[in-house]
Amino acid sequence: MTSPPTLSTLATLPIRPAPPWWRDAVVYQVYLRSFADSSGDGIGDINGIRSRLGYLAELGVDALWITPWFRSPMHDGGYDISDYRDIDPVFGTVDDARALIADAHQVGLKLVIDVAANHTSHDHPWFAEALAAEPGSPARERYHFRDGRGPDGAQPPNDWISSFGGTAWTRITEPDGRPGQWYLHLFAPQQPDLNWANPEVRSEFEGVVRFWFDLGIDGLRVDAASAFAKHPDLPDHGFRPGDTFSPRLWDSSPLWDVDAVHEIFRSWRAIADSYDPARIFVGEVTVKGADRLALYLRPDELHTAFNLDFLKSAWTADALRANIVDTCTAMAAVGAPPTWVLSNHDETRHITRYGRHDTAVPDGSAGADTGRPADLALGTRRARAAVLLMLALPGSAYLYQGEELGLWEVTDLPPECRQDPVWHRTAGAALGRDGCRVPLPWSGQAPPFGFTEGAQPWLPQPAEWSAHTVTAQDDDPTGMLALYRAALGARRRLLPHLSAQIDWHDTGRDVLDLSRGDALRCLVNLGGSDIRLPEGRILLASLPGIVDTLPPDAAVWLGPVT
Repeated sequence: MTSPPTLSTLATLPIRPAPPWWRDAVVYQVYLRSFADSSGDGIGDINGIRSRLGYLAELGVDALWITPWFRSPMHDGGYDISDYRDIDPVFGTVDDARALIADAHQVGLKLVIDVAANHTSHDHPWFAEALAAEPGSPARERYHFRDGRGPDGAQPPNDWISSFGGTAWTRITEPDGRPGQWYLHLFAPQQPDLNWANPEVRSEFEGVVRFWFDLGIDGLRVDAASAFAKHPDLPDHGFRPGDTFSPRLWDSSPLWDVDAVHEIFRSWRAIADSYDPARIFVGEVTVKGADRLALYLRPDELHTAFNLDFLKSAWTADALRANIVDTCTAMAAVGAPPTWVLSNHDETRHITRYGRHDTAVPDGSAGADTGRPADLALGTRRARAAVLLMLALPGSAYLYQGEELGLWEVTDLPPECRQDPVWHRTAGAALGRDGCRVPLPWSGQAPPFGFTEGAQPWLPQPAEWSAHTVTAQDDDPTGMLALYRAALGARRRLLPHLSAQIDWHDTGRDVLDLSRGDALRCLVNLGGSDIRLPEGRILLASLPGIVDTLPPDAAVWLGPVT
């Protein structure tokens, strides 16, 4: 009952013109440190990705998004960059990157790399120059240096807080030994924010963009895109003691989603459009509401942006339906494709989230997981349904490495192993993001599960993952990996026949029931009772044995009766 649609069935359905690849691609996020290690040092690397390209092509994805591989002191997993035109030796070389690009293109995969340009590393030559320079110097104008408040300048220049906890300001010692100015860092102190109103900053990063596009990269994922611009006066936001960093709740702010940011991305878009084929930008845009998000996706700005509201939605029909409708409406207004994502390297894995009493992601600082208990069997059941819902929706979808294996958040990592600055800056009050970044299990019965040879992985893997390795699931027709392979394969076959519009059916308050033309109807039961399935041929089901009724926390794809 879960066979894919037949060629004869598809031949009777209309075909829509193929859009640019990025408008409906399925993109697989590679968290580089944790994907595959080829060098034996316990840290994933570029050649590790190259060794697993066959797996990714067989999985059925269209593109890879790779987290930062640039030179970095690794205070924030590579998001603190000291050289934007070189690759950190722990990950490989620029020649390795060239080889990966060629190999990926050979098997039909596009490549998007992650660039963190809101801030540099505190080891960047520019910041070293700024620390050695005088207040008001051109070197300091590349960043946000300000005098402190109070008679002796001992208080931060304003009330801004860091996404990672605590104040967003750090005071320096001047070259002559005196307590000096403060510099802004919306993330860790090792990540000083750049001043994007400075023409030198703008020019430098336009050069960085061209460097990687010239190398053959198909696109750039822009980290913290909504943070680049700040109000020029750096006024107080109005934070109160105990407030968390919650831009999804801010109607306006001098430190986030400032309108001047759009001119930056217009200049970048002009660069991308000058290439043949054109390159693309994917934004990490955390703002309040889909309408505000859409402003970043106007035809002369970014191409797509992550739909983090979908990721953070509760597992309820009302919450998910509202997000889908709002997203599609807002994106249609600017001609951009919707995007959908369930997990990433900054959030608790969705199997764990969906197994908790409260399935929504709370607003607050990044990686604020506190290890609440979860029913992993329930979370897995819901996750199987969620991927069918996500892949049935129009636009592009993002998978996070390991979700296709049914991996859960590792909440019991030993304190001495934790590396996330969120853990350290909150003194352990927030577990941080290490739990979703544990290296992948590929094969074998015990750690390191084929991830590395000759060293321990940089984060320890649970022994229970022995049943979730790629090898263990390769021949399991009912496993999570088989479901992902079947869903991605069926989606690829159906895609030319799917309407770009969603039609909703009224099947009950706790049911999501949508169609995309005659080729696909998707039902998800988020209630507590079985529902009767409408007429249609079952193309794919989230659970085995579904025939006439859909049980709770399950999903099904239906096609036309043949």
